[in-house]
Amino acid sequence: MSFDRLSAWLRDLSPRSVDLLVVAVVAWFTGLDAASNQPEYRQADWFTWLLLAVSLLALFWRRRWPVAVAVVTGAACAGWALYGHIGELLNLPVIVALYTVAVQGDRRRTLRTGLIASLTSGAVALWVGNDVVNPQGLAVLEMLWPLVPLLLGEVVRTRRQLQAEYAARAVRAEEDREREAARRVHEERVRIARELHDVVAHTVAAMTVQAGVALDAFDVKPEVARAAMRQVREAGKEAVRELRATVTVLREPEGDPVEPAPGIARLAELVDRFAGGDVEITLRREGEPDGVSPVVGLAAYRVVQEALTNVVKHSGARHAAVSVVRGDGRLTVEVVDDGPPSPSPATGGFGLVGMRERAAAAGGTIDYGPVPGGGFRVRAELPARGDNGGQRS
Repeated sequence: MSFDRLSAWLRDLSPRSVDLLVVAVVAWFTGLDAASNQPEYRQADWFTWLLLAVSLLALFWRRRWPVAVAVVTGAACAGWALYGHIGELLNLPVIVALYTVAVQGDRRRTLRTGLIASLTSGAVALWVGNDVVNPQGLAVLEMLWPLVPLLLGEVVRTRRQLQAEYAARAVRAEEDREREAARRVHEERVRIARELHDVVAHTVAAMTVQAGVALDAFDVKPEVARAAMRQVREAGKEAVRELRATVTVLREPEGDPVEPAPGIARLAELVDRFAGGDVEITLRREGEPDGVSPVVGLAAYRVVQEALTNVVKHSGARHAAVSVVRGDGRLTVEVVDDGPPSPSPATGGFGLVGMRERAAAAGGTIDYGPVPGGGFRVRAELPARGDNGGQRS
């Protein structure tokens, strides 16, 4: 527990306070070693303490000029040896300086510093001879000790770099997760908006058509008016069912909707919902609808729904034809009307964009545009089983 408190206290210190603490510790141990020299060797005098003072003063600036501090402390250590001092801790200042060179530099600088320091230490050991060197060790060993603090500093620096890289990777991973979450939220908002547009706008358009029929036939053809109002009621019930299914999915993302999604089997109901107004709508189907995936069926249904809504609200057409053809692994859905040519043909809008997105989500394509001579056509080609492997018909 005391070690943890000491570590926490050291981490809270400022860099200058740490430097002062390092200088104090080095001064204590190096000073004791310099003062307790053996009687047959040179005793500490003013020159000894001058070299110690220079080394300690240089150590205080080791963070700013690590190489210069290593040179100064190394020269002081060599001065002690050449002056005739021996001691186990006289090289402590240069050890700290060499460690700082490695921990704050790069591998190339560490190698250069290690080579120079090792050669210099060996040269000093050979120069002073056995009388001073032998009590400390062989000359070869004198060439190795400068490499120890450099190696330690290199290990610490590499570990710090790895920790920084791991931290940066964690930050990037978190940013990627946030971007992915934002993208999914955006896609979900687009999907919800598309579903609500399909359910509400299209159903209201069909209900408006039938309400107009009922209003026109209310006095002269009561049965027609009643039939139109029944269509309005059925359309309203259908809209409520689809909205309930959508809300259920939103409330319980892992749950299933309370009603199955509409598909091509319900296109006849959809056409009846729009029938009876000023536009005569016909439906033609070829091929068996069985086996069509729910995603493709829903996409086909929504394409026809959006296309008929545009016909009723914007085209001014008198006739519209809906065809659904399945063959060669493809499901082709087409809606064509005979409305008058528009001076600015529709090329965009939320409805057309929604049709394009639905077709793409089902693995198909969609084309739309004016027909020569008048009218507008929407044509979607979808893979019958919801994959991209079908061939074009």
